[in-house]
Amino acid sequence: MKNELRHLHLHLISDATGETLLTVGRAASAQYPGVEVIEHMHSMVRAPKQIERLVSEIGQEPGIVLFTLVDRSMASMLEQGCRDIGVPCFSVLDPVLQVFQSYLGASIQGRVGAQHSLDGDYFRRIEALTFTMMHDDGQLPEDLDLAEIVIIGVSRTSKTPTSIYLANRGVRTANIPIVPGIGLPAELEAATRPLIVGLVATPDRIVQMRENRLLTNSGFGDDDPYVDRAAVANEIASTRKICARKGWPVIDVTRRSIEETAAAILALRNKGAAKDGLGPVGD
Repeated sequence: MKNELRHLHLHLISDATGETLLTVGRAASAQYPGVEVIEHMHSMVRAPKQIERLVSEIGQEPGIVLFTLVDRSMASMLEQGCRDIGVPCFSVLDPVLQVFQSYLGASIQGRVGAQHSLDGDYFRRIEALTFTMMHDDGQLPEDLDLAEIVIIGVSRTSKTPTSIYLANRGVRTANIPIVPGIGLPAELEAATRPLIVGLVATPDRIVQMRENRLLTNSGFGDDDPYVDRAAVANEIASTRKICARKGWPVIDVTRRSIEETAAAILALRNKGAAKDGLGPVGD
């Protein structure tokens, strides 16, 4: 007998934007592919009346309640309300904060939304994201020496999403496509400041991604060099040769997620920074 798809109401309650809860909730629910999760996001919850209303709403669509409420009285009110209606309620941050408190021997300050304060890190990320979007796909090559990281690679090696992920970590990142018959910009050859990294993947993986991209397009066939396996293999081999000649590191992204690729790039960057006597970057 075929298993029926189960439904789960997931209530996410936060006194700030709720981004932390959303990430945790989706990471957990992804482990249960047979369950359809219905998310209920309740952000900026900072008044007792809001808790009362939320408990009533949860009672109408009971499920799991995850929350991040710094105000202990608000948290207790929510927990009691959930006990009264018989639904599980869990503070996502409490276990982590307890570890910090035990290790540091200090109490938390209880600042609502402290992780979203407009500090130097916030503006650094905004500046990095702006730079990265302006220098996507080979744009403004004259500015390449202002980048901290430059990613090169053939089409469909995840250059853009990896660049954006790094920008969200506060790292100014540009990316340059490697196109058959077209040389790399002279500015890249002359750049001395950024870490330059080549991304590659197996020919089969690249062909698969390119075919998926072109599924809705007409006018291409199996003999199109863009999706021809031998031509793609030559593109990848050319990338490796360029990087070997220049001493640029290469990362195979075939089985890596965007996050894993970015982590590998940051590790290379931090290794270089440590060698030069600098602190870690991208933290």
